[in-house]
Amino acid sequence: MTNQKNIEQQLVMAFYGDDFTGSTDALEFLCRAGASTMLFIEIPTVAQLQLYPQLQAFGIAGKTRSMTPVEMEETLVPAFEELKKMNLRHIQYKVCSTFDSSPTIGSIGKVMDLAAKVFANTFIPLLVAAPSLGRYCLFGNLFAQMGIGSKGEVYRLDQHPSMKNHPVTPADESDLRLHLSKQTKQLVGLINILDLEKTDDALNEILENNINQNNTIVLIDALYQEQLLKIGHLLDQQVPSNGNLFSVGSSAIDMALGAYFGKEKKWEPIKEWPDPGIANPLLVLSGSCSPVTSAQINWAKANDFEELILDADEINATGWMANSVQQALVKAQLFLAANKSVVIHTNAFAYQNKQDTEQKTNFTNQSSEPINQVSRNIDAKKIGTVLGLLAKKLHEITPIKRVVLAGGDSSSYAARAMEIDAVEMIAPLVAGAPLCKVHAKNKGVDGLEINFKGGQVGAEDYFGILKQGKTH
Repeated sequence: MTNQKNIEQQLVMAFYGDDFTGSTDALEFLCRAGASTMLFIEIPTVAQLQLYPQLQAFGIAGKTRSMTPVEMEETLVPAFEELKKMNLRHIQYKVCSTFDSSPTIGSIGKVMDLAAKVFANTFIPLLVAAPSLGRYCLFGNLFAQMGIGSKGEVYRLDQHPSMKNHPVTPADESDLRLHLSKQTKQLVGLINILDLEKTDDALNEILENNINQNNTIVLIDALYQEQLLKIGHLLDQQVPSNGNLFSVGSSAIDMALGAYFGKEKKWEPIKEWPDPGIANPLLVLSGSCSPVTSAQINWAKANDFEELILDADEINATGWMANSVQQALVKAQLFLAANKSVVIHTNAFAYQNKQDTEQKTNFTNQSSEPINQVSRNIDAKKIGTVLGLLAKKLHEITPIKRVVLAGGDSSSYAARAMEIDAVEMIAPLVAGAPLCKVHAKNKGVDGLEINFKGGQVGAEDYFGILKQGKTH
C-alpha cells in the first residue's frame, strides 16, 4: 500500500481555486505541461491520494469567489494550514484572469492577508496576465479580450463591455495595485513589462528591491506567452528551503511553472490529445449573466438547440420547486430523449428584448448594459444548486454523456449538487475550459463527461465545439 510519505514525494504543487470553472482552467494547463493532475472538491485525504499514486499536482475547486471575507477566513485558514503540512514546493490560490473580486465578495486582498499569516513567506507573487487566453498586464494594468478563445477585441478591464457590468463584482479599476488597495493594507510592488527584458540577475535584484521597500505583494506584468518561462524560473527560485512558496494568480502561474519544469525536463508536455468525439444530444446549463455567454446561447438557438429559460427571481424565492425549473425538467427530458440538444439558462441578456438581441449581444458592443435587474439579483448558490440538480436528474433518466455548465459564480455549487468528488481532464477543446471526466461515489454521475465554462470563455460557436468534441 502506498503510504503518505511516498505520495507526497511525487507531489510538486497544489492550487486552491476560487470557483470550479477557474479550477478546471488550472487543471488544463498543468495537464498540458505533463503533470499528472486531479481536481478535487475538497482537500484530498490520504485515502483519496492513494487512488492516484502517480499524481504530481492536484487542485481543490473552492467557492470562495462568491463568499464574504468572514466566510473566506473560515474556509481558507484550515485549508491553507492543511496544504502547508504537505510536501509541496508550490501552493497557489487560483483566481480568474479578470481578477473578479471586491472588498465585500471574493476579496483577493483578504486571501493574501490570510496567507501571509499561514505561510509567512517573504512576499506573495501575483501573476494574472495569461497571454494565450487574451489576458495582458502592462505597468500594472489588466487588459482582457472579449471572449477567451474568440476573435473579440481587447479592452482595458474597466472598459471591458462584460466585466464592467459583472453582476457581482463589476470592474471599475484596471490598475491591479489600486484594485487591491481597497482590499488589503499590504503594499503592492511591481515587476513591469520592461523589467522582464532584463537578465535573470537584474530581475532578481528588482524583486529584492521590491521586498526591501516592504512590498509584501509583487505583481508581475506579462504581454507575450514566451515571457512565462522566465517568470516560472523566477518563481521557482523563490521557494524557501524546507518550505512552500505561496502565490496568487490565474492559470498563468501553472503555465509559467509548467514551461520551466518542461525546460528542466521535470515534466514532459503533452501535445497530442485524442478526440473525445461527438456528444448528441448535448445538455447545456447556464447561470452566467455574461453577454459572451448570451451570444453563445443565441448561436445555439440558431443551430438546432432547444432553449429553456429559468426565472432567476423565482429560483431566488423558491429554489428547486420554482415552476420554471420543474417545467424545464419535464421539457428537457422530452427533448433529450428525442436526441435534441438543450440549453437551459437564466441569462437575462439572451431573452430580454428579443427583437434587438443581435445588437445587445455583439462581442464588440462597448455599450452593453444589464438589460434589467434580474441579472443583478442572481443568488449564485441557489442558481448553481438548481443547475446541478437538473444535470444530475437529467443524466439519470436521459441518454446524455456530456454536460456543459456555464457560469463562474454558480459552477462550484452546481458541482456539489451533482455530488462530484473529483474530475480529471479528457481533452482541451477550448483554451481555459477543458473537457473532463467525473469521479463520484454517486454512480448516477460517475463517468459523466463535463465541461465547466466561465462567463468570459469562448467564441459564439462554443457549444457547437463542445458538441462535436474535436481537439483541432
